[in-house]
Amino acid sequence: MRNLVILISGRGSNMQALVRARAQEQWPARIQAVISDRADAPGLAFAAAQRIRTVVVEARAHTRASFEAALMEAIDALAADFIVLAGFMRILTPAFVARYAQRILNIHPSLLPSFPGLNTHQRALEAGVQLHGATVHFVTPRLDDGPIIAQAAVPVMATDDAGTLAARVLEAEHQLYPRALRWCVEGRLSVQNARALLTPPEPQWLIFDGNAPLV
Repeated sequence: MRNLVILISGRGSNMQALVRARAQEQWPARIQAVISDRADAPGLAFAAAQRIRTVVVEARAHTRASFEAALMEAIDALAADFIVLAGFMRILTPAFVARYAQRILNIHPSLLPSFPGLNTHQRALEAGVQLHGATVHFVTPRLDDGPIIAQAAVPVMATDDAGTLAARVLEAEHQLYPRALRWCVEGRLSVQNARALLTPPEPQWLIFDGNAPLV
C-alpha cells in the first residue's frame, strides 16, 4: 500500500481527478493528505469533504528556506512514497528535489520540452502548433524538466483562444494524470538513461479528438 501526498495551491482540479480515480479503480494506495501553501485554496474544501486530511504550510508566513523545511517535515511525517504536484505554484529547490528523487510527479500543460514555464496555451497559439497537450513527468531541479512518464496531445482548433485551448487540455490532464500515477503506485515505472520506462509496456500517450481520447 503506497502513501500519496498531493500538493496544491488553488482549486486542485487534477487533485480531484486523482482522488476520484483512486477510489473508483481501487488503487493499492492511500492519499495521506492534501497539502496547500495557501490557507484559502479552494481545493482544501473538496479534500475535507472526501475525509482526506488537509494540511496548510502557508508560504507567506515563511522564508523560502523555512517554507521548504516545514513542507519536508509535513511530508516526512506522512511517510509519503510519492509527492504529487497538482497545481502547486512553487518552484522547488534542488535540495528538496534531491531528497525525494524520482518520487515527485508533476503535470505541465504542454507537450514538453515545448513551452516550459507559464502562459503555455497562448504561446502555443502564437507558435502556430497544430497539437498541444499535457505532460506528466518526474521532477528534477530544472524547471518543467525530468523523465517524461506520459503525454496527452489535443488538436489546436482554428477558432481557439487561450481559454478554450486551456479547457481542452485540462480535460486531457484529468485522464492522463491518474493513469500515470497509477503506474507509479503499481511499481511499473523505472528510469533508465533519463527515460521513464513502463513494464509491461503499453502506450505512454493519449491522443484526443476534441475531448474524447482516440487511444
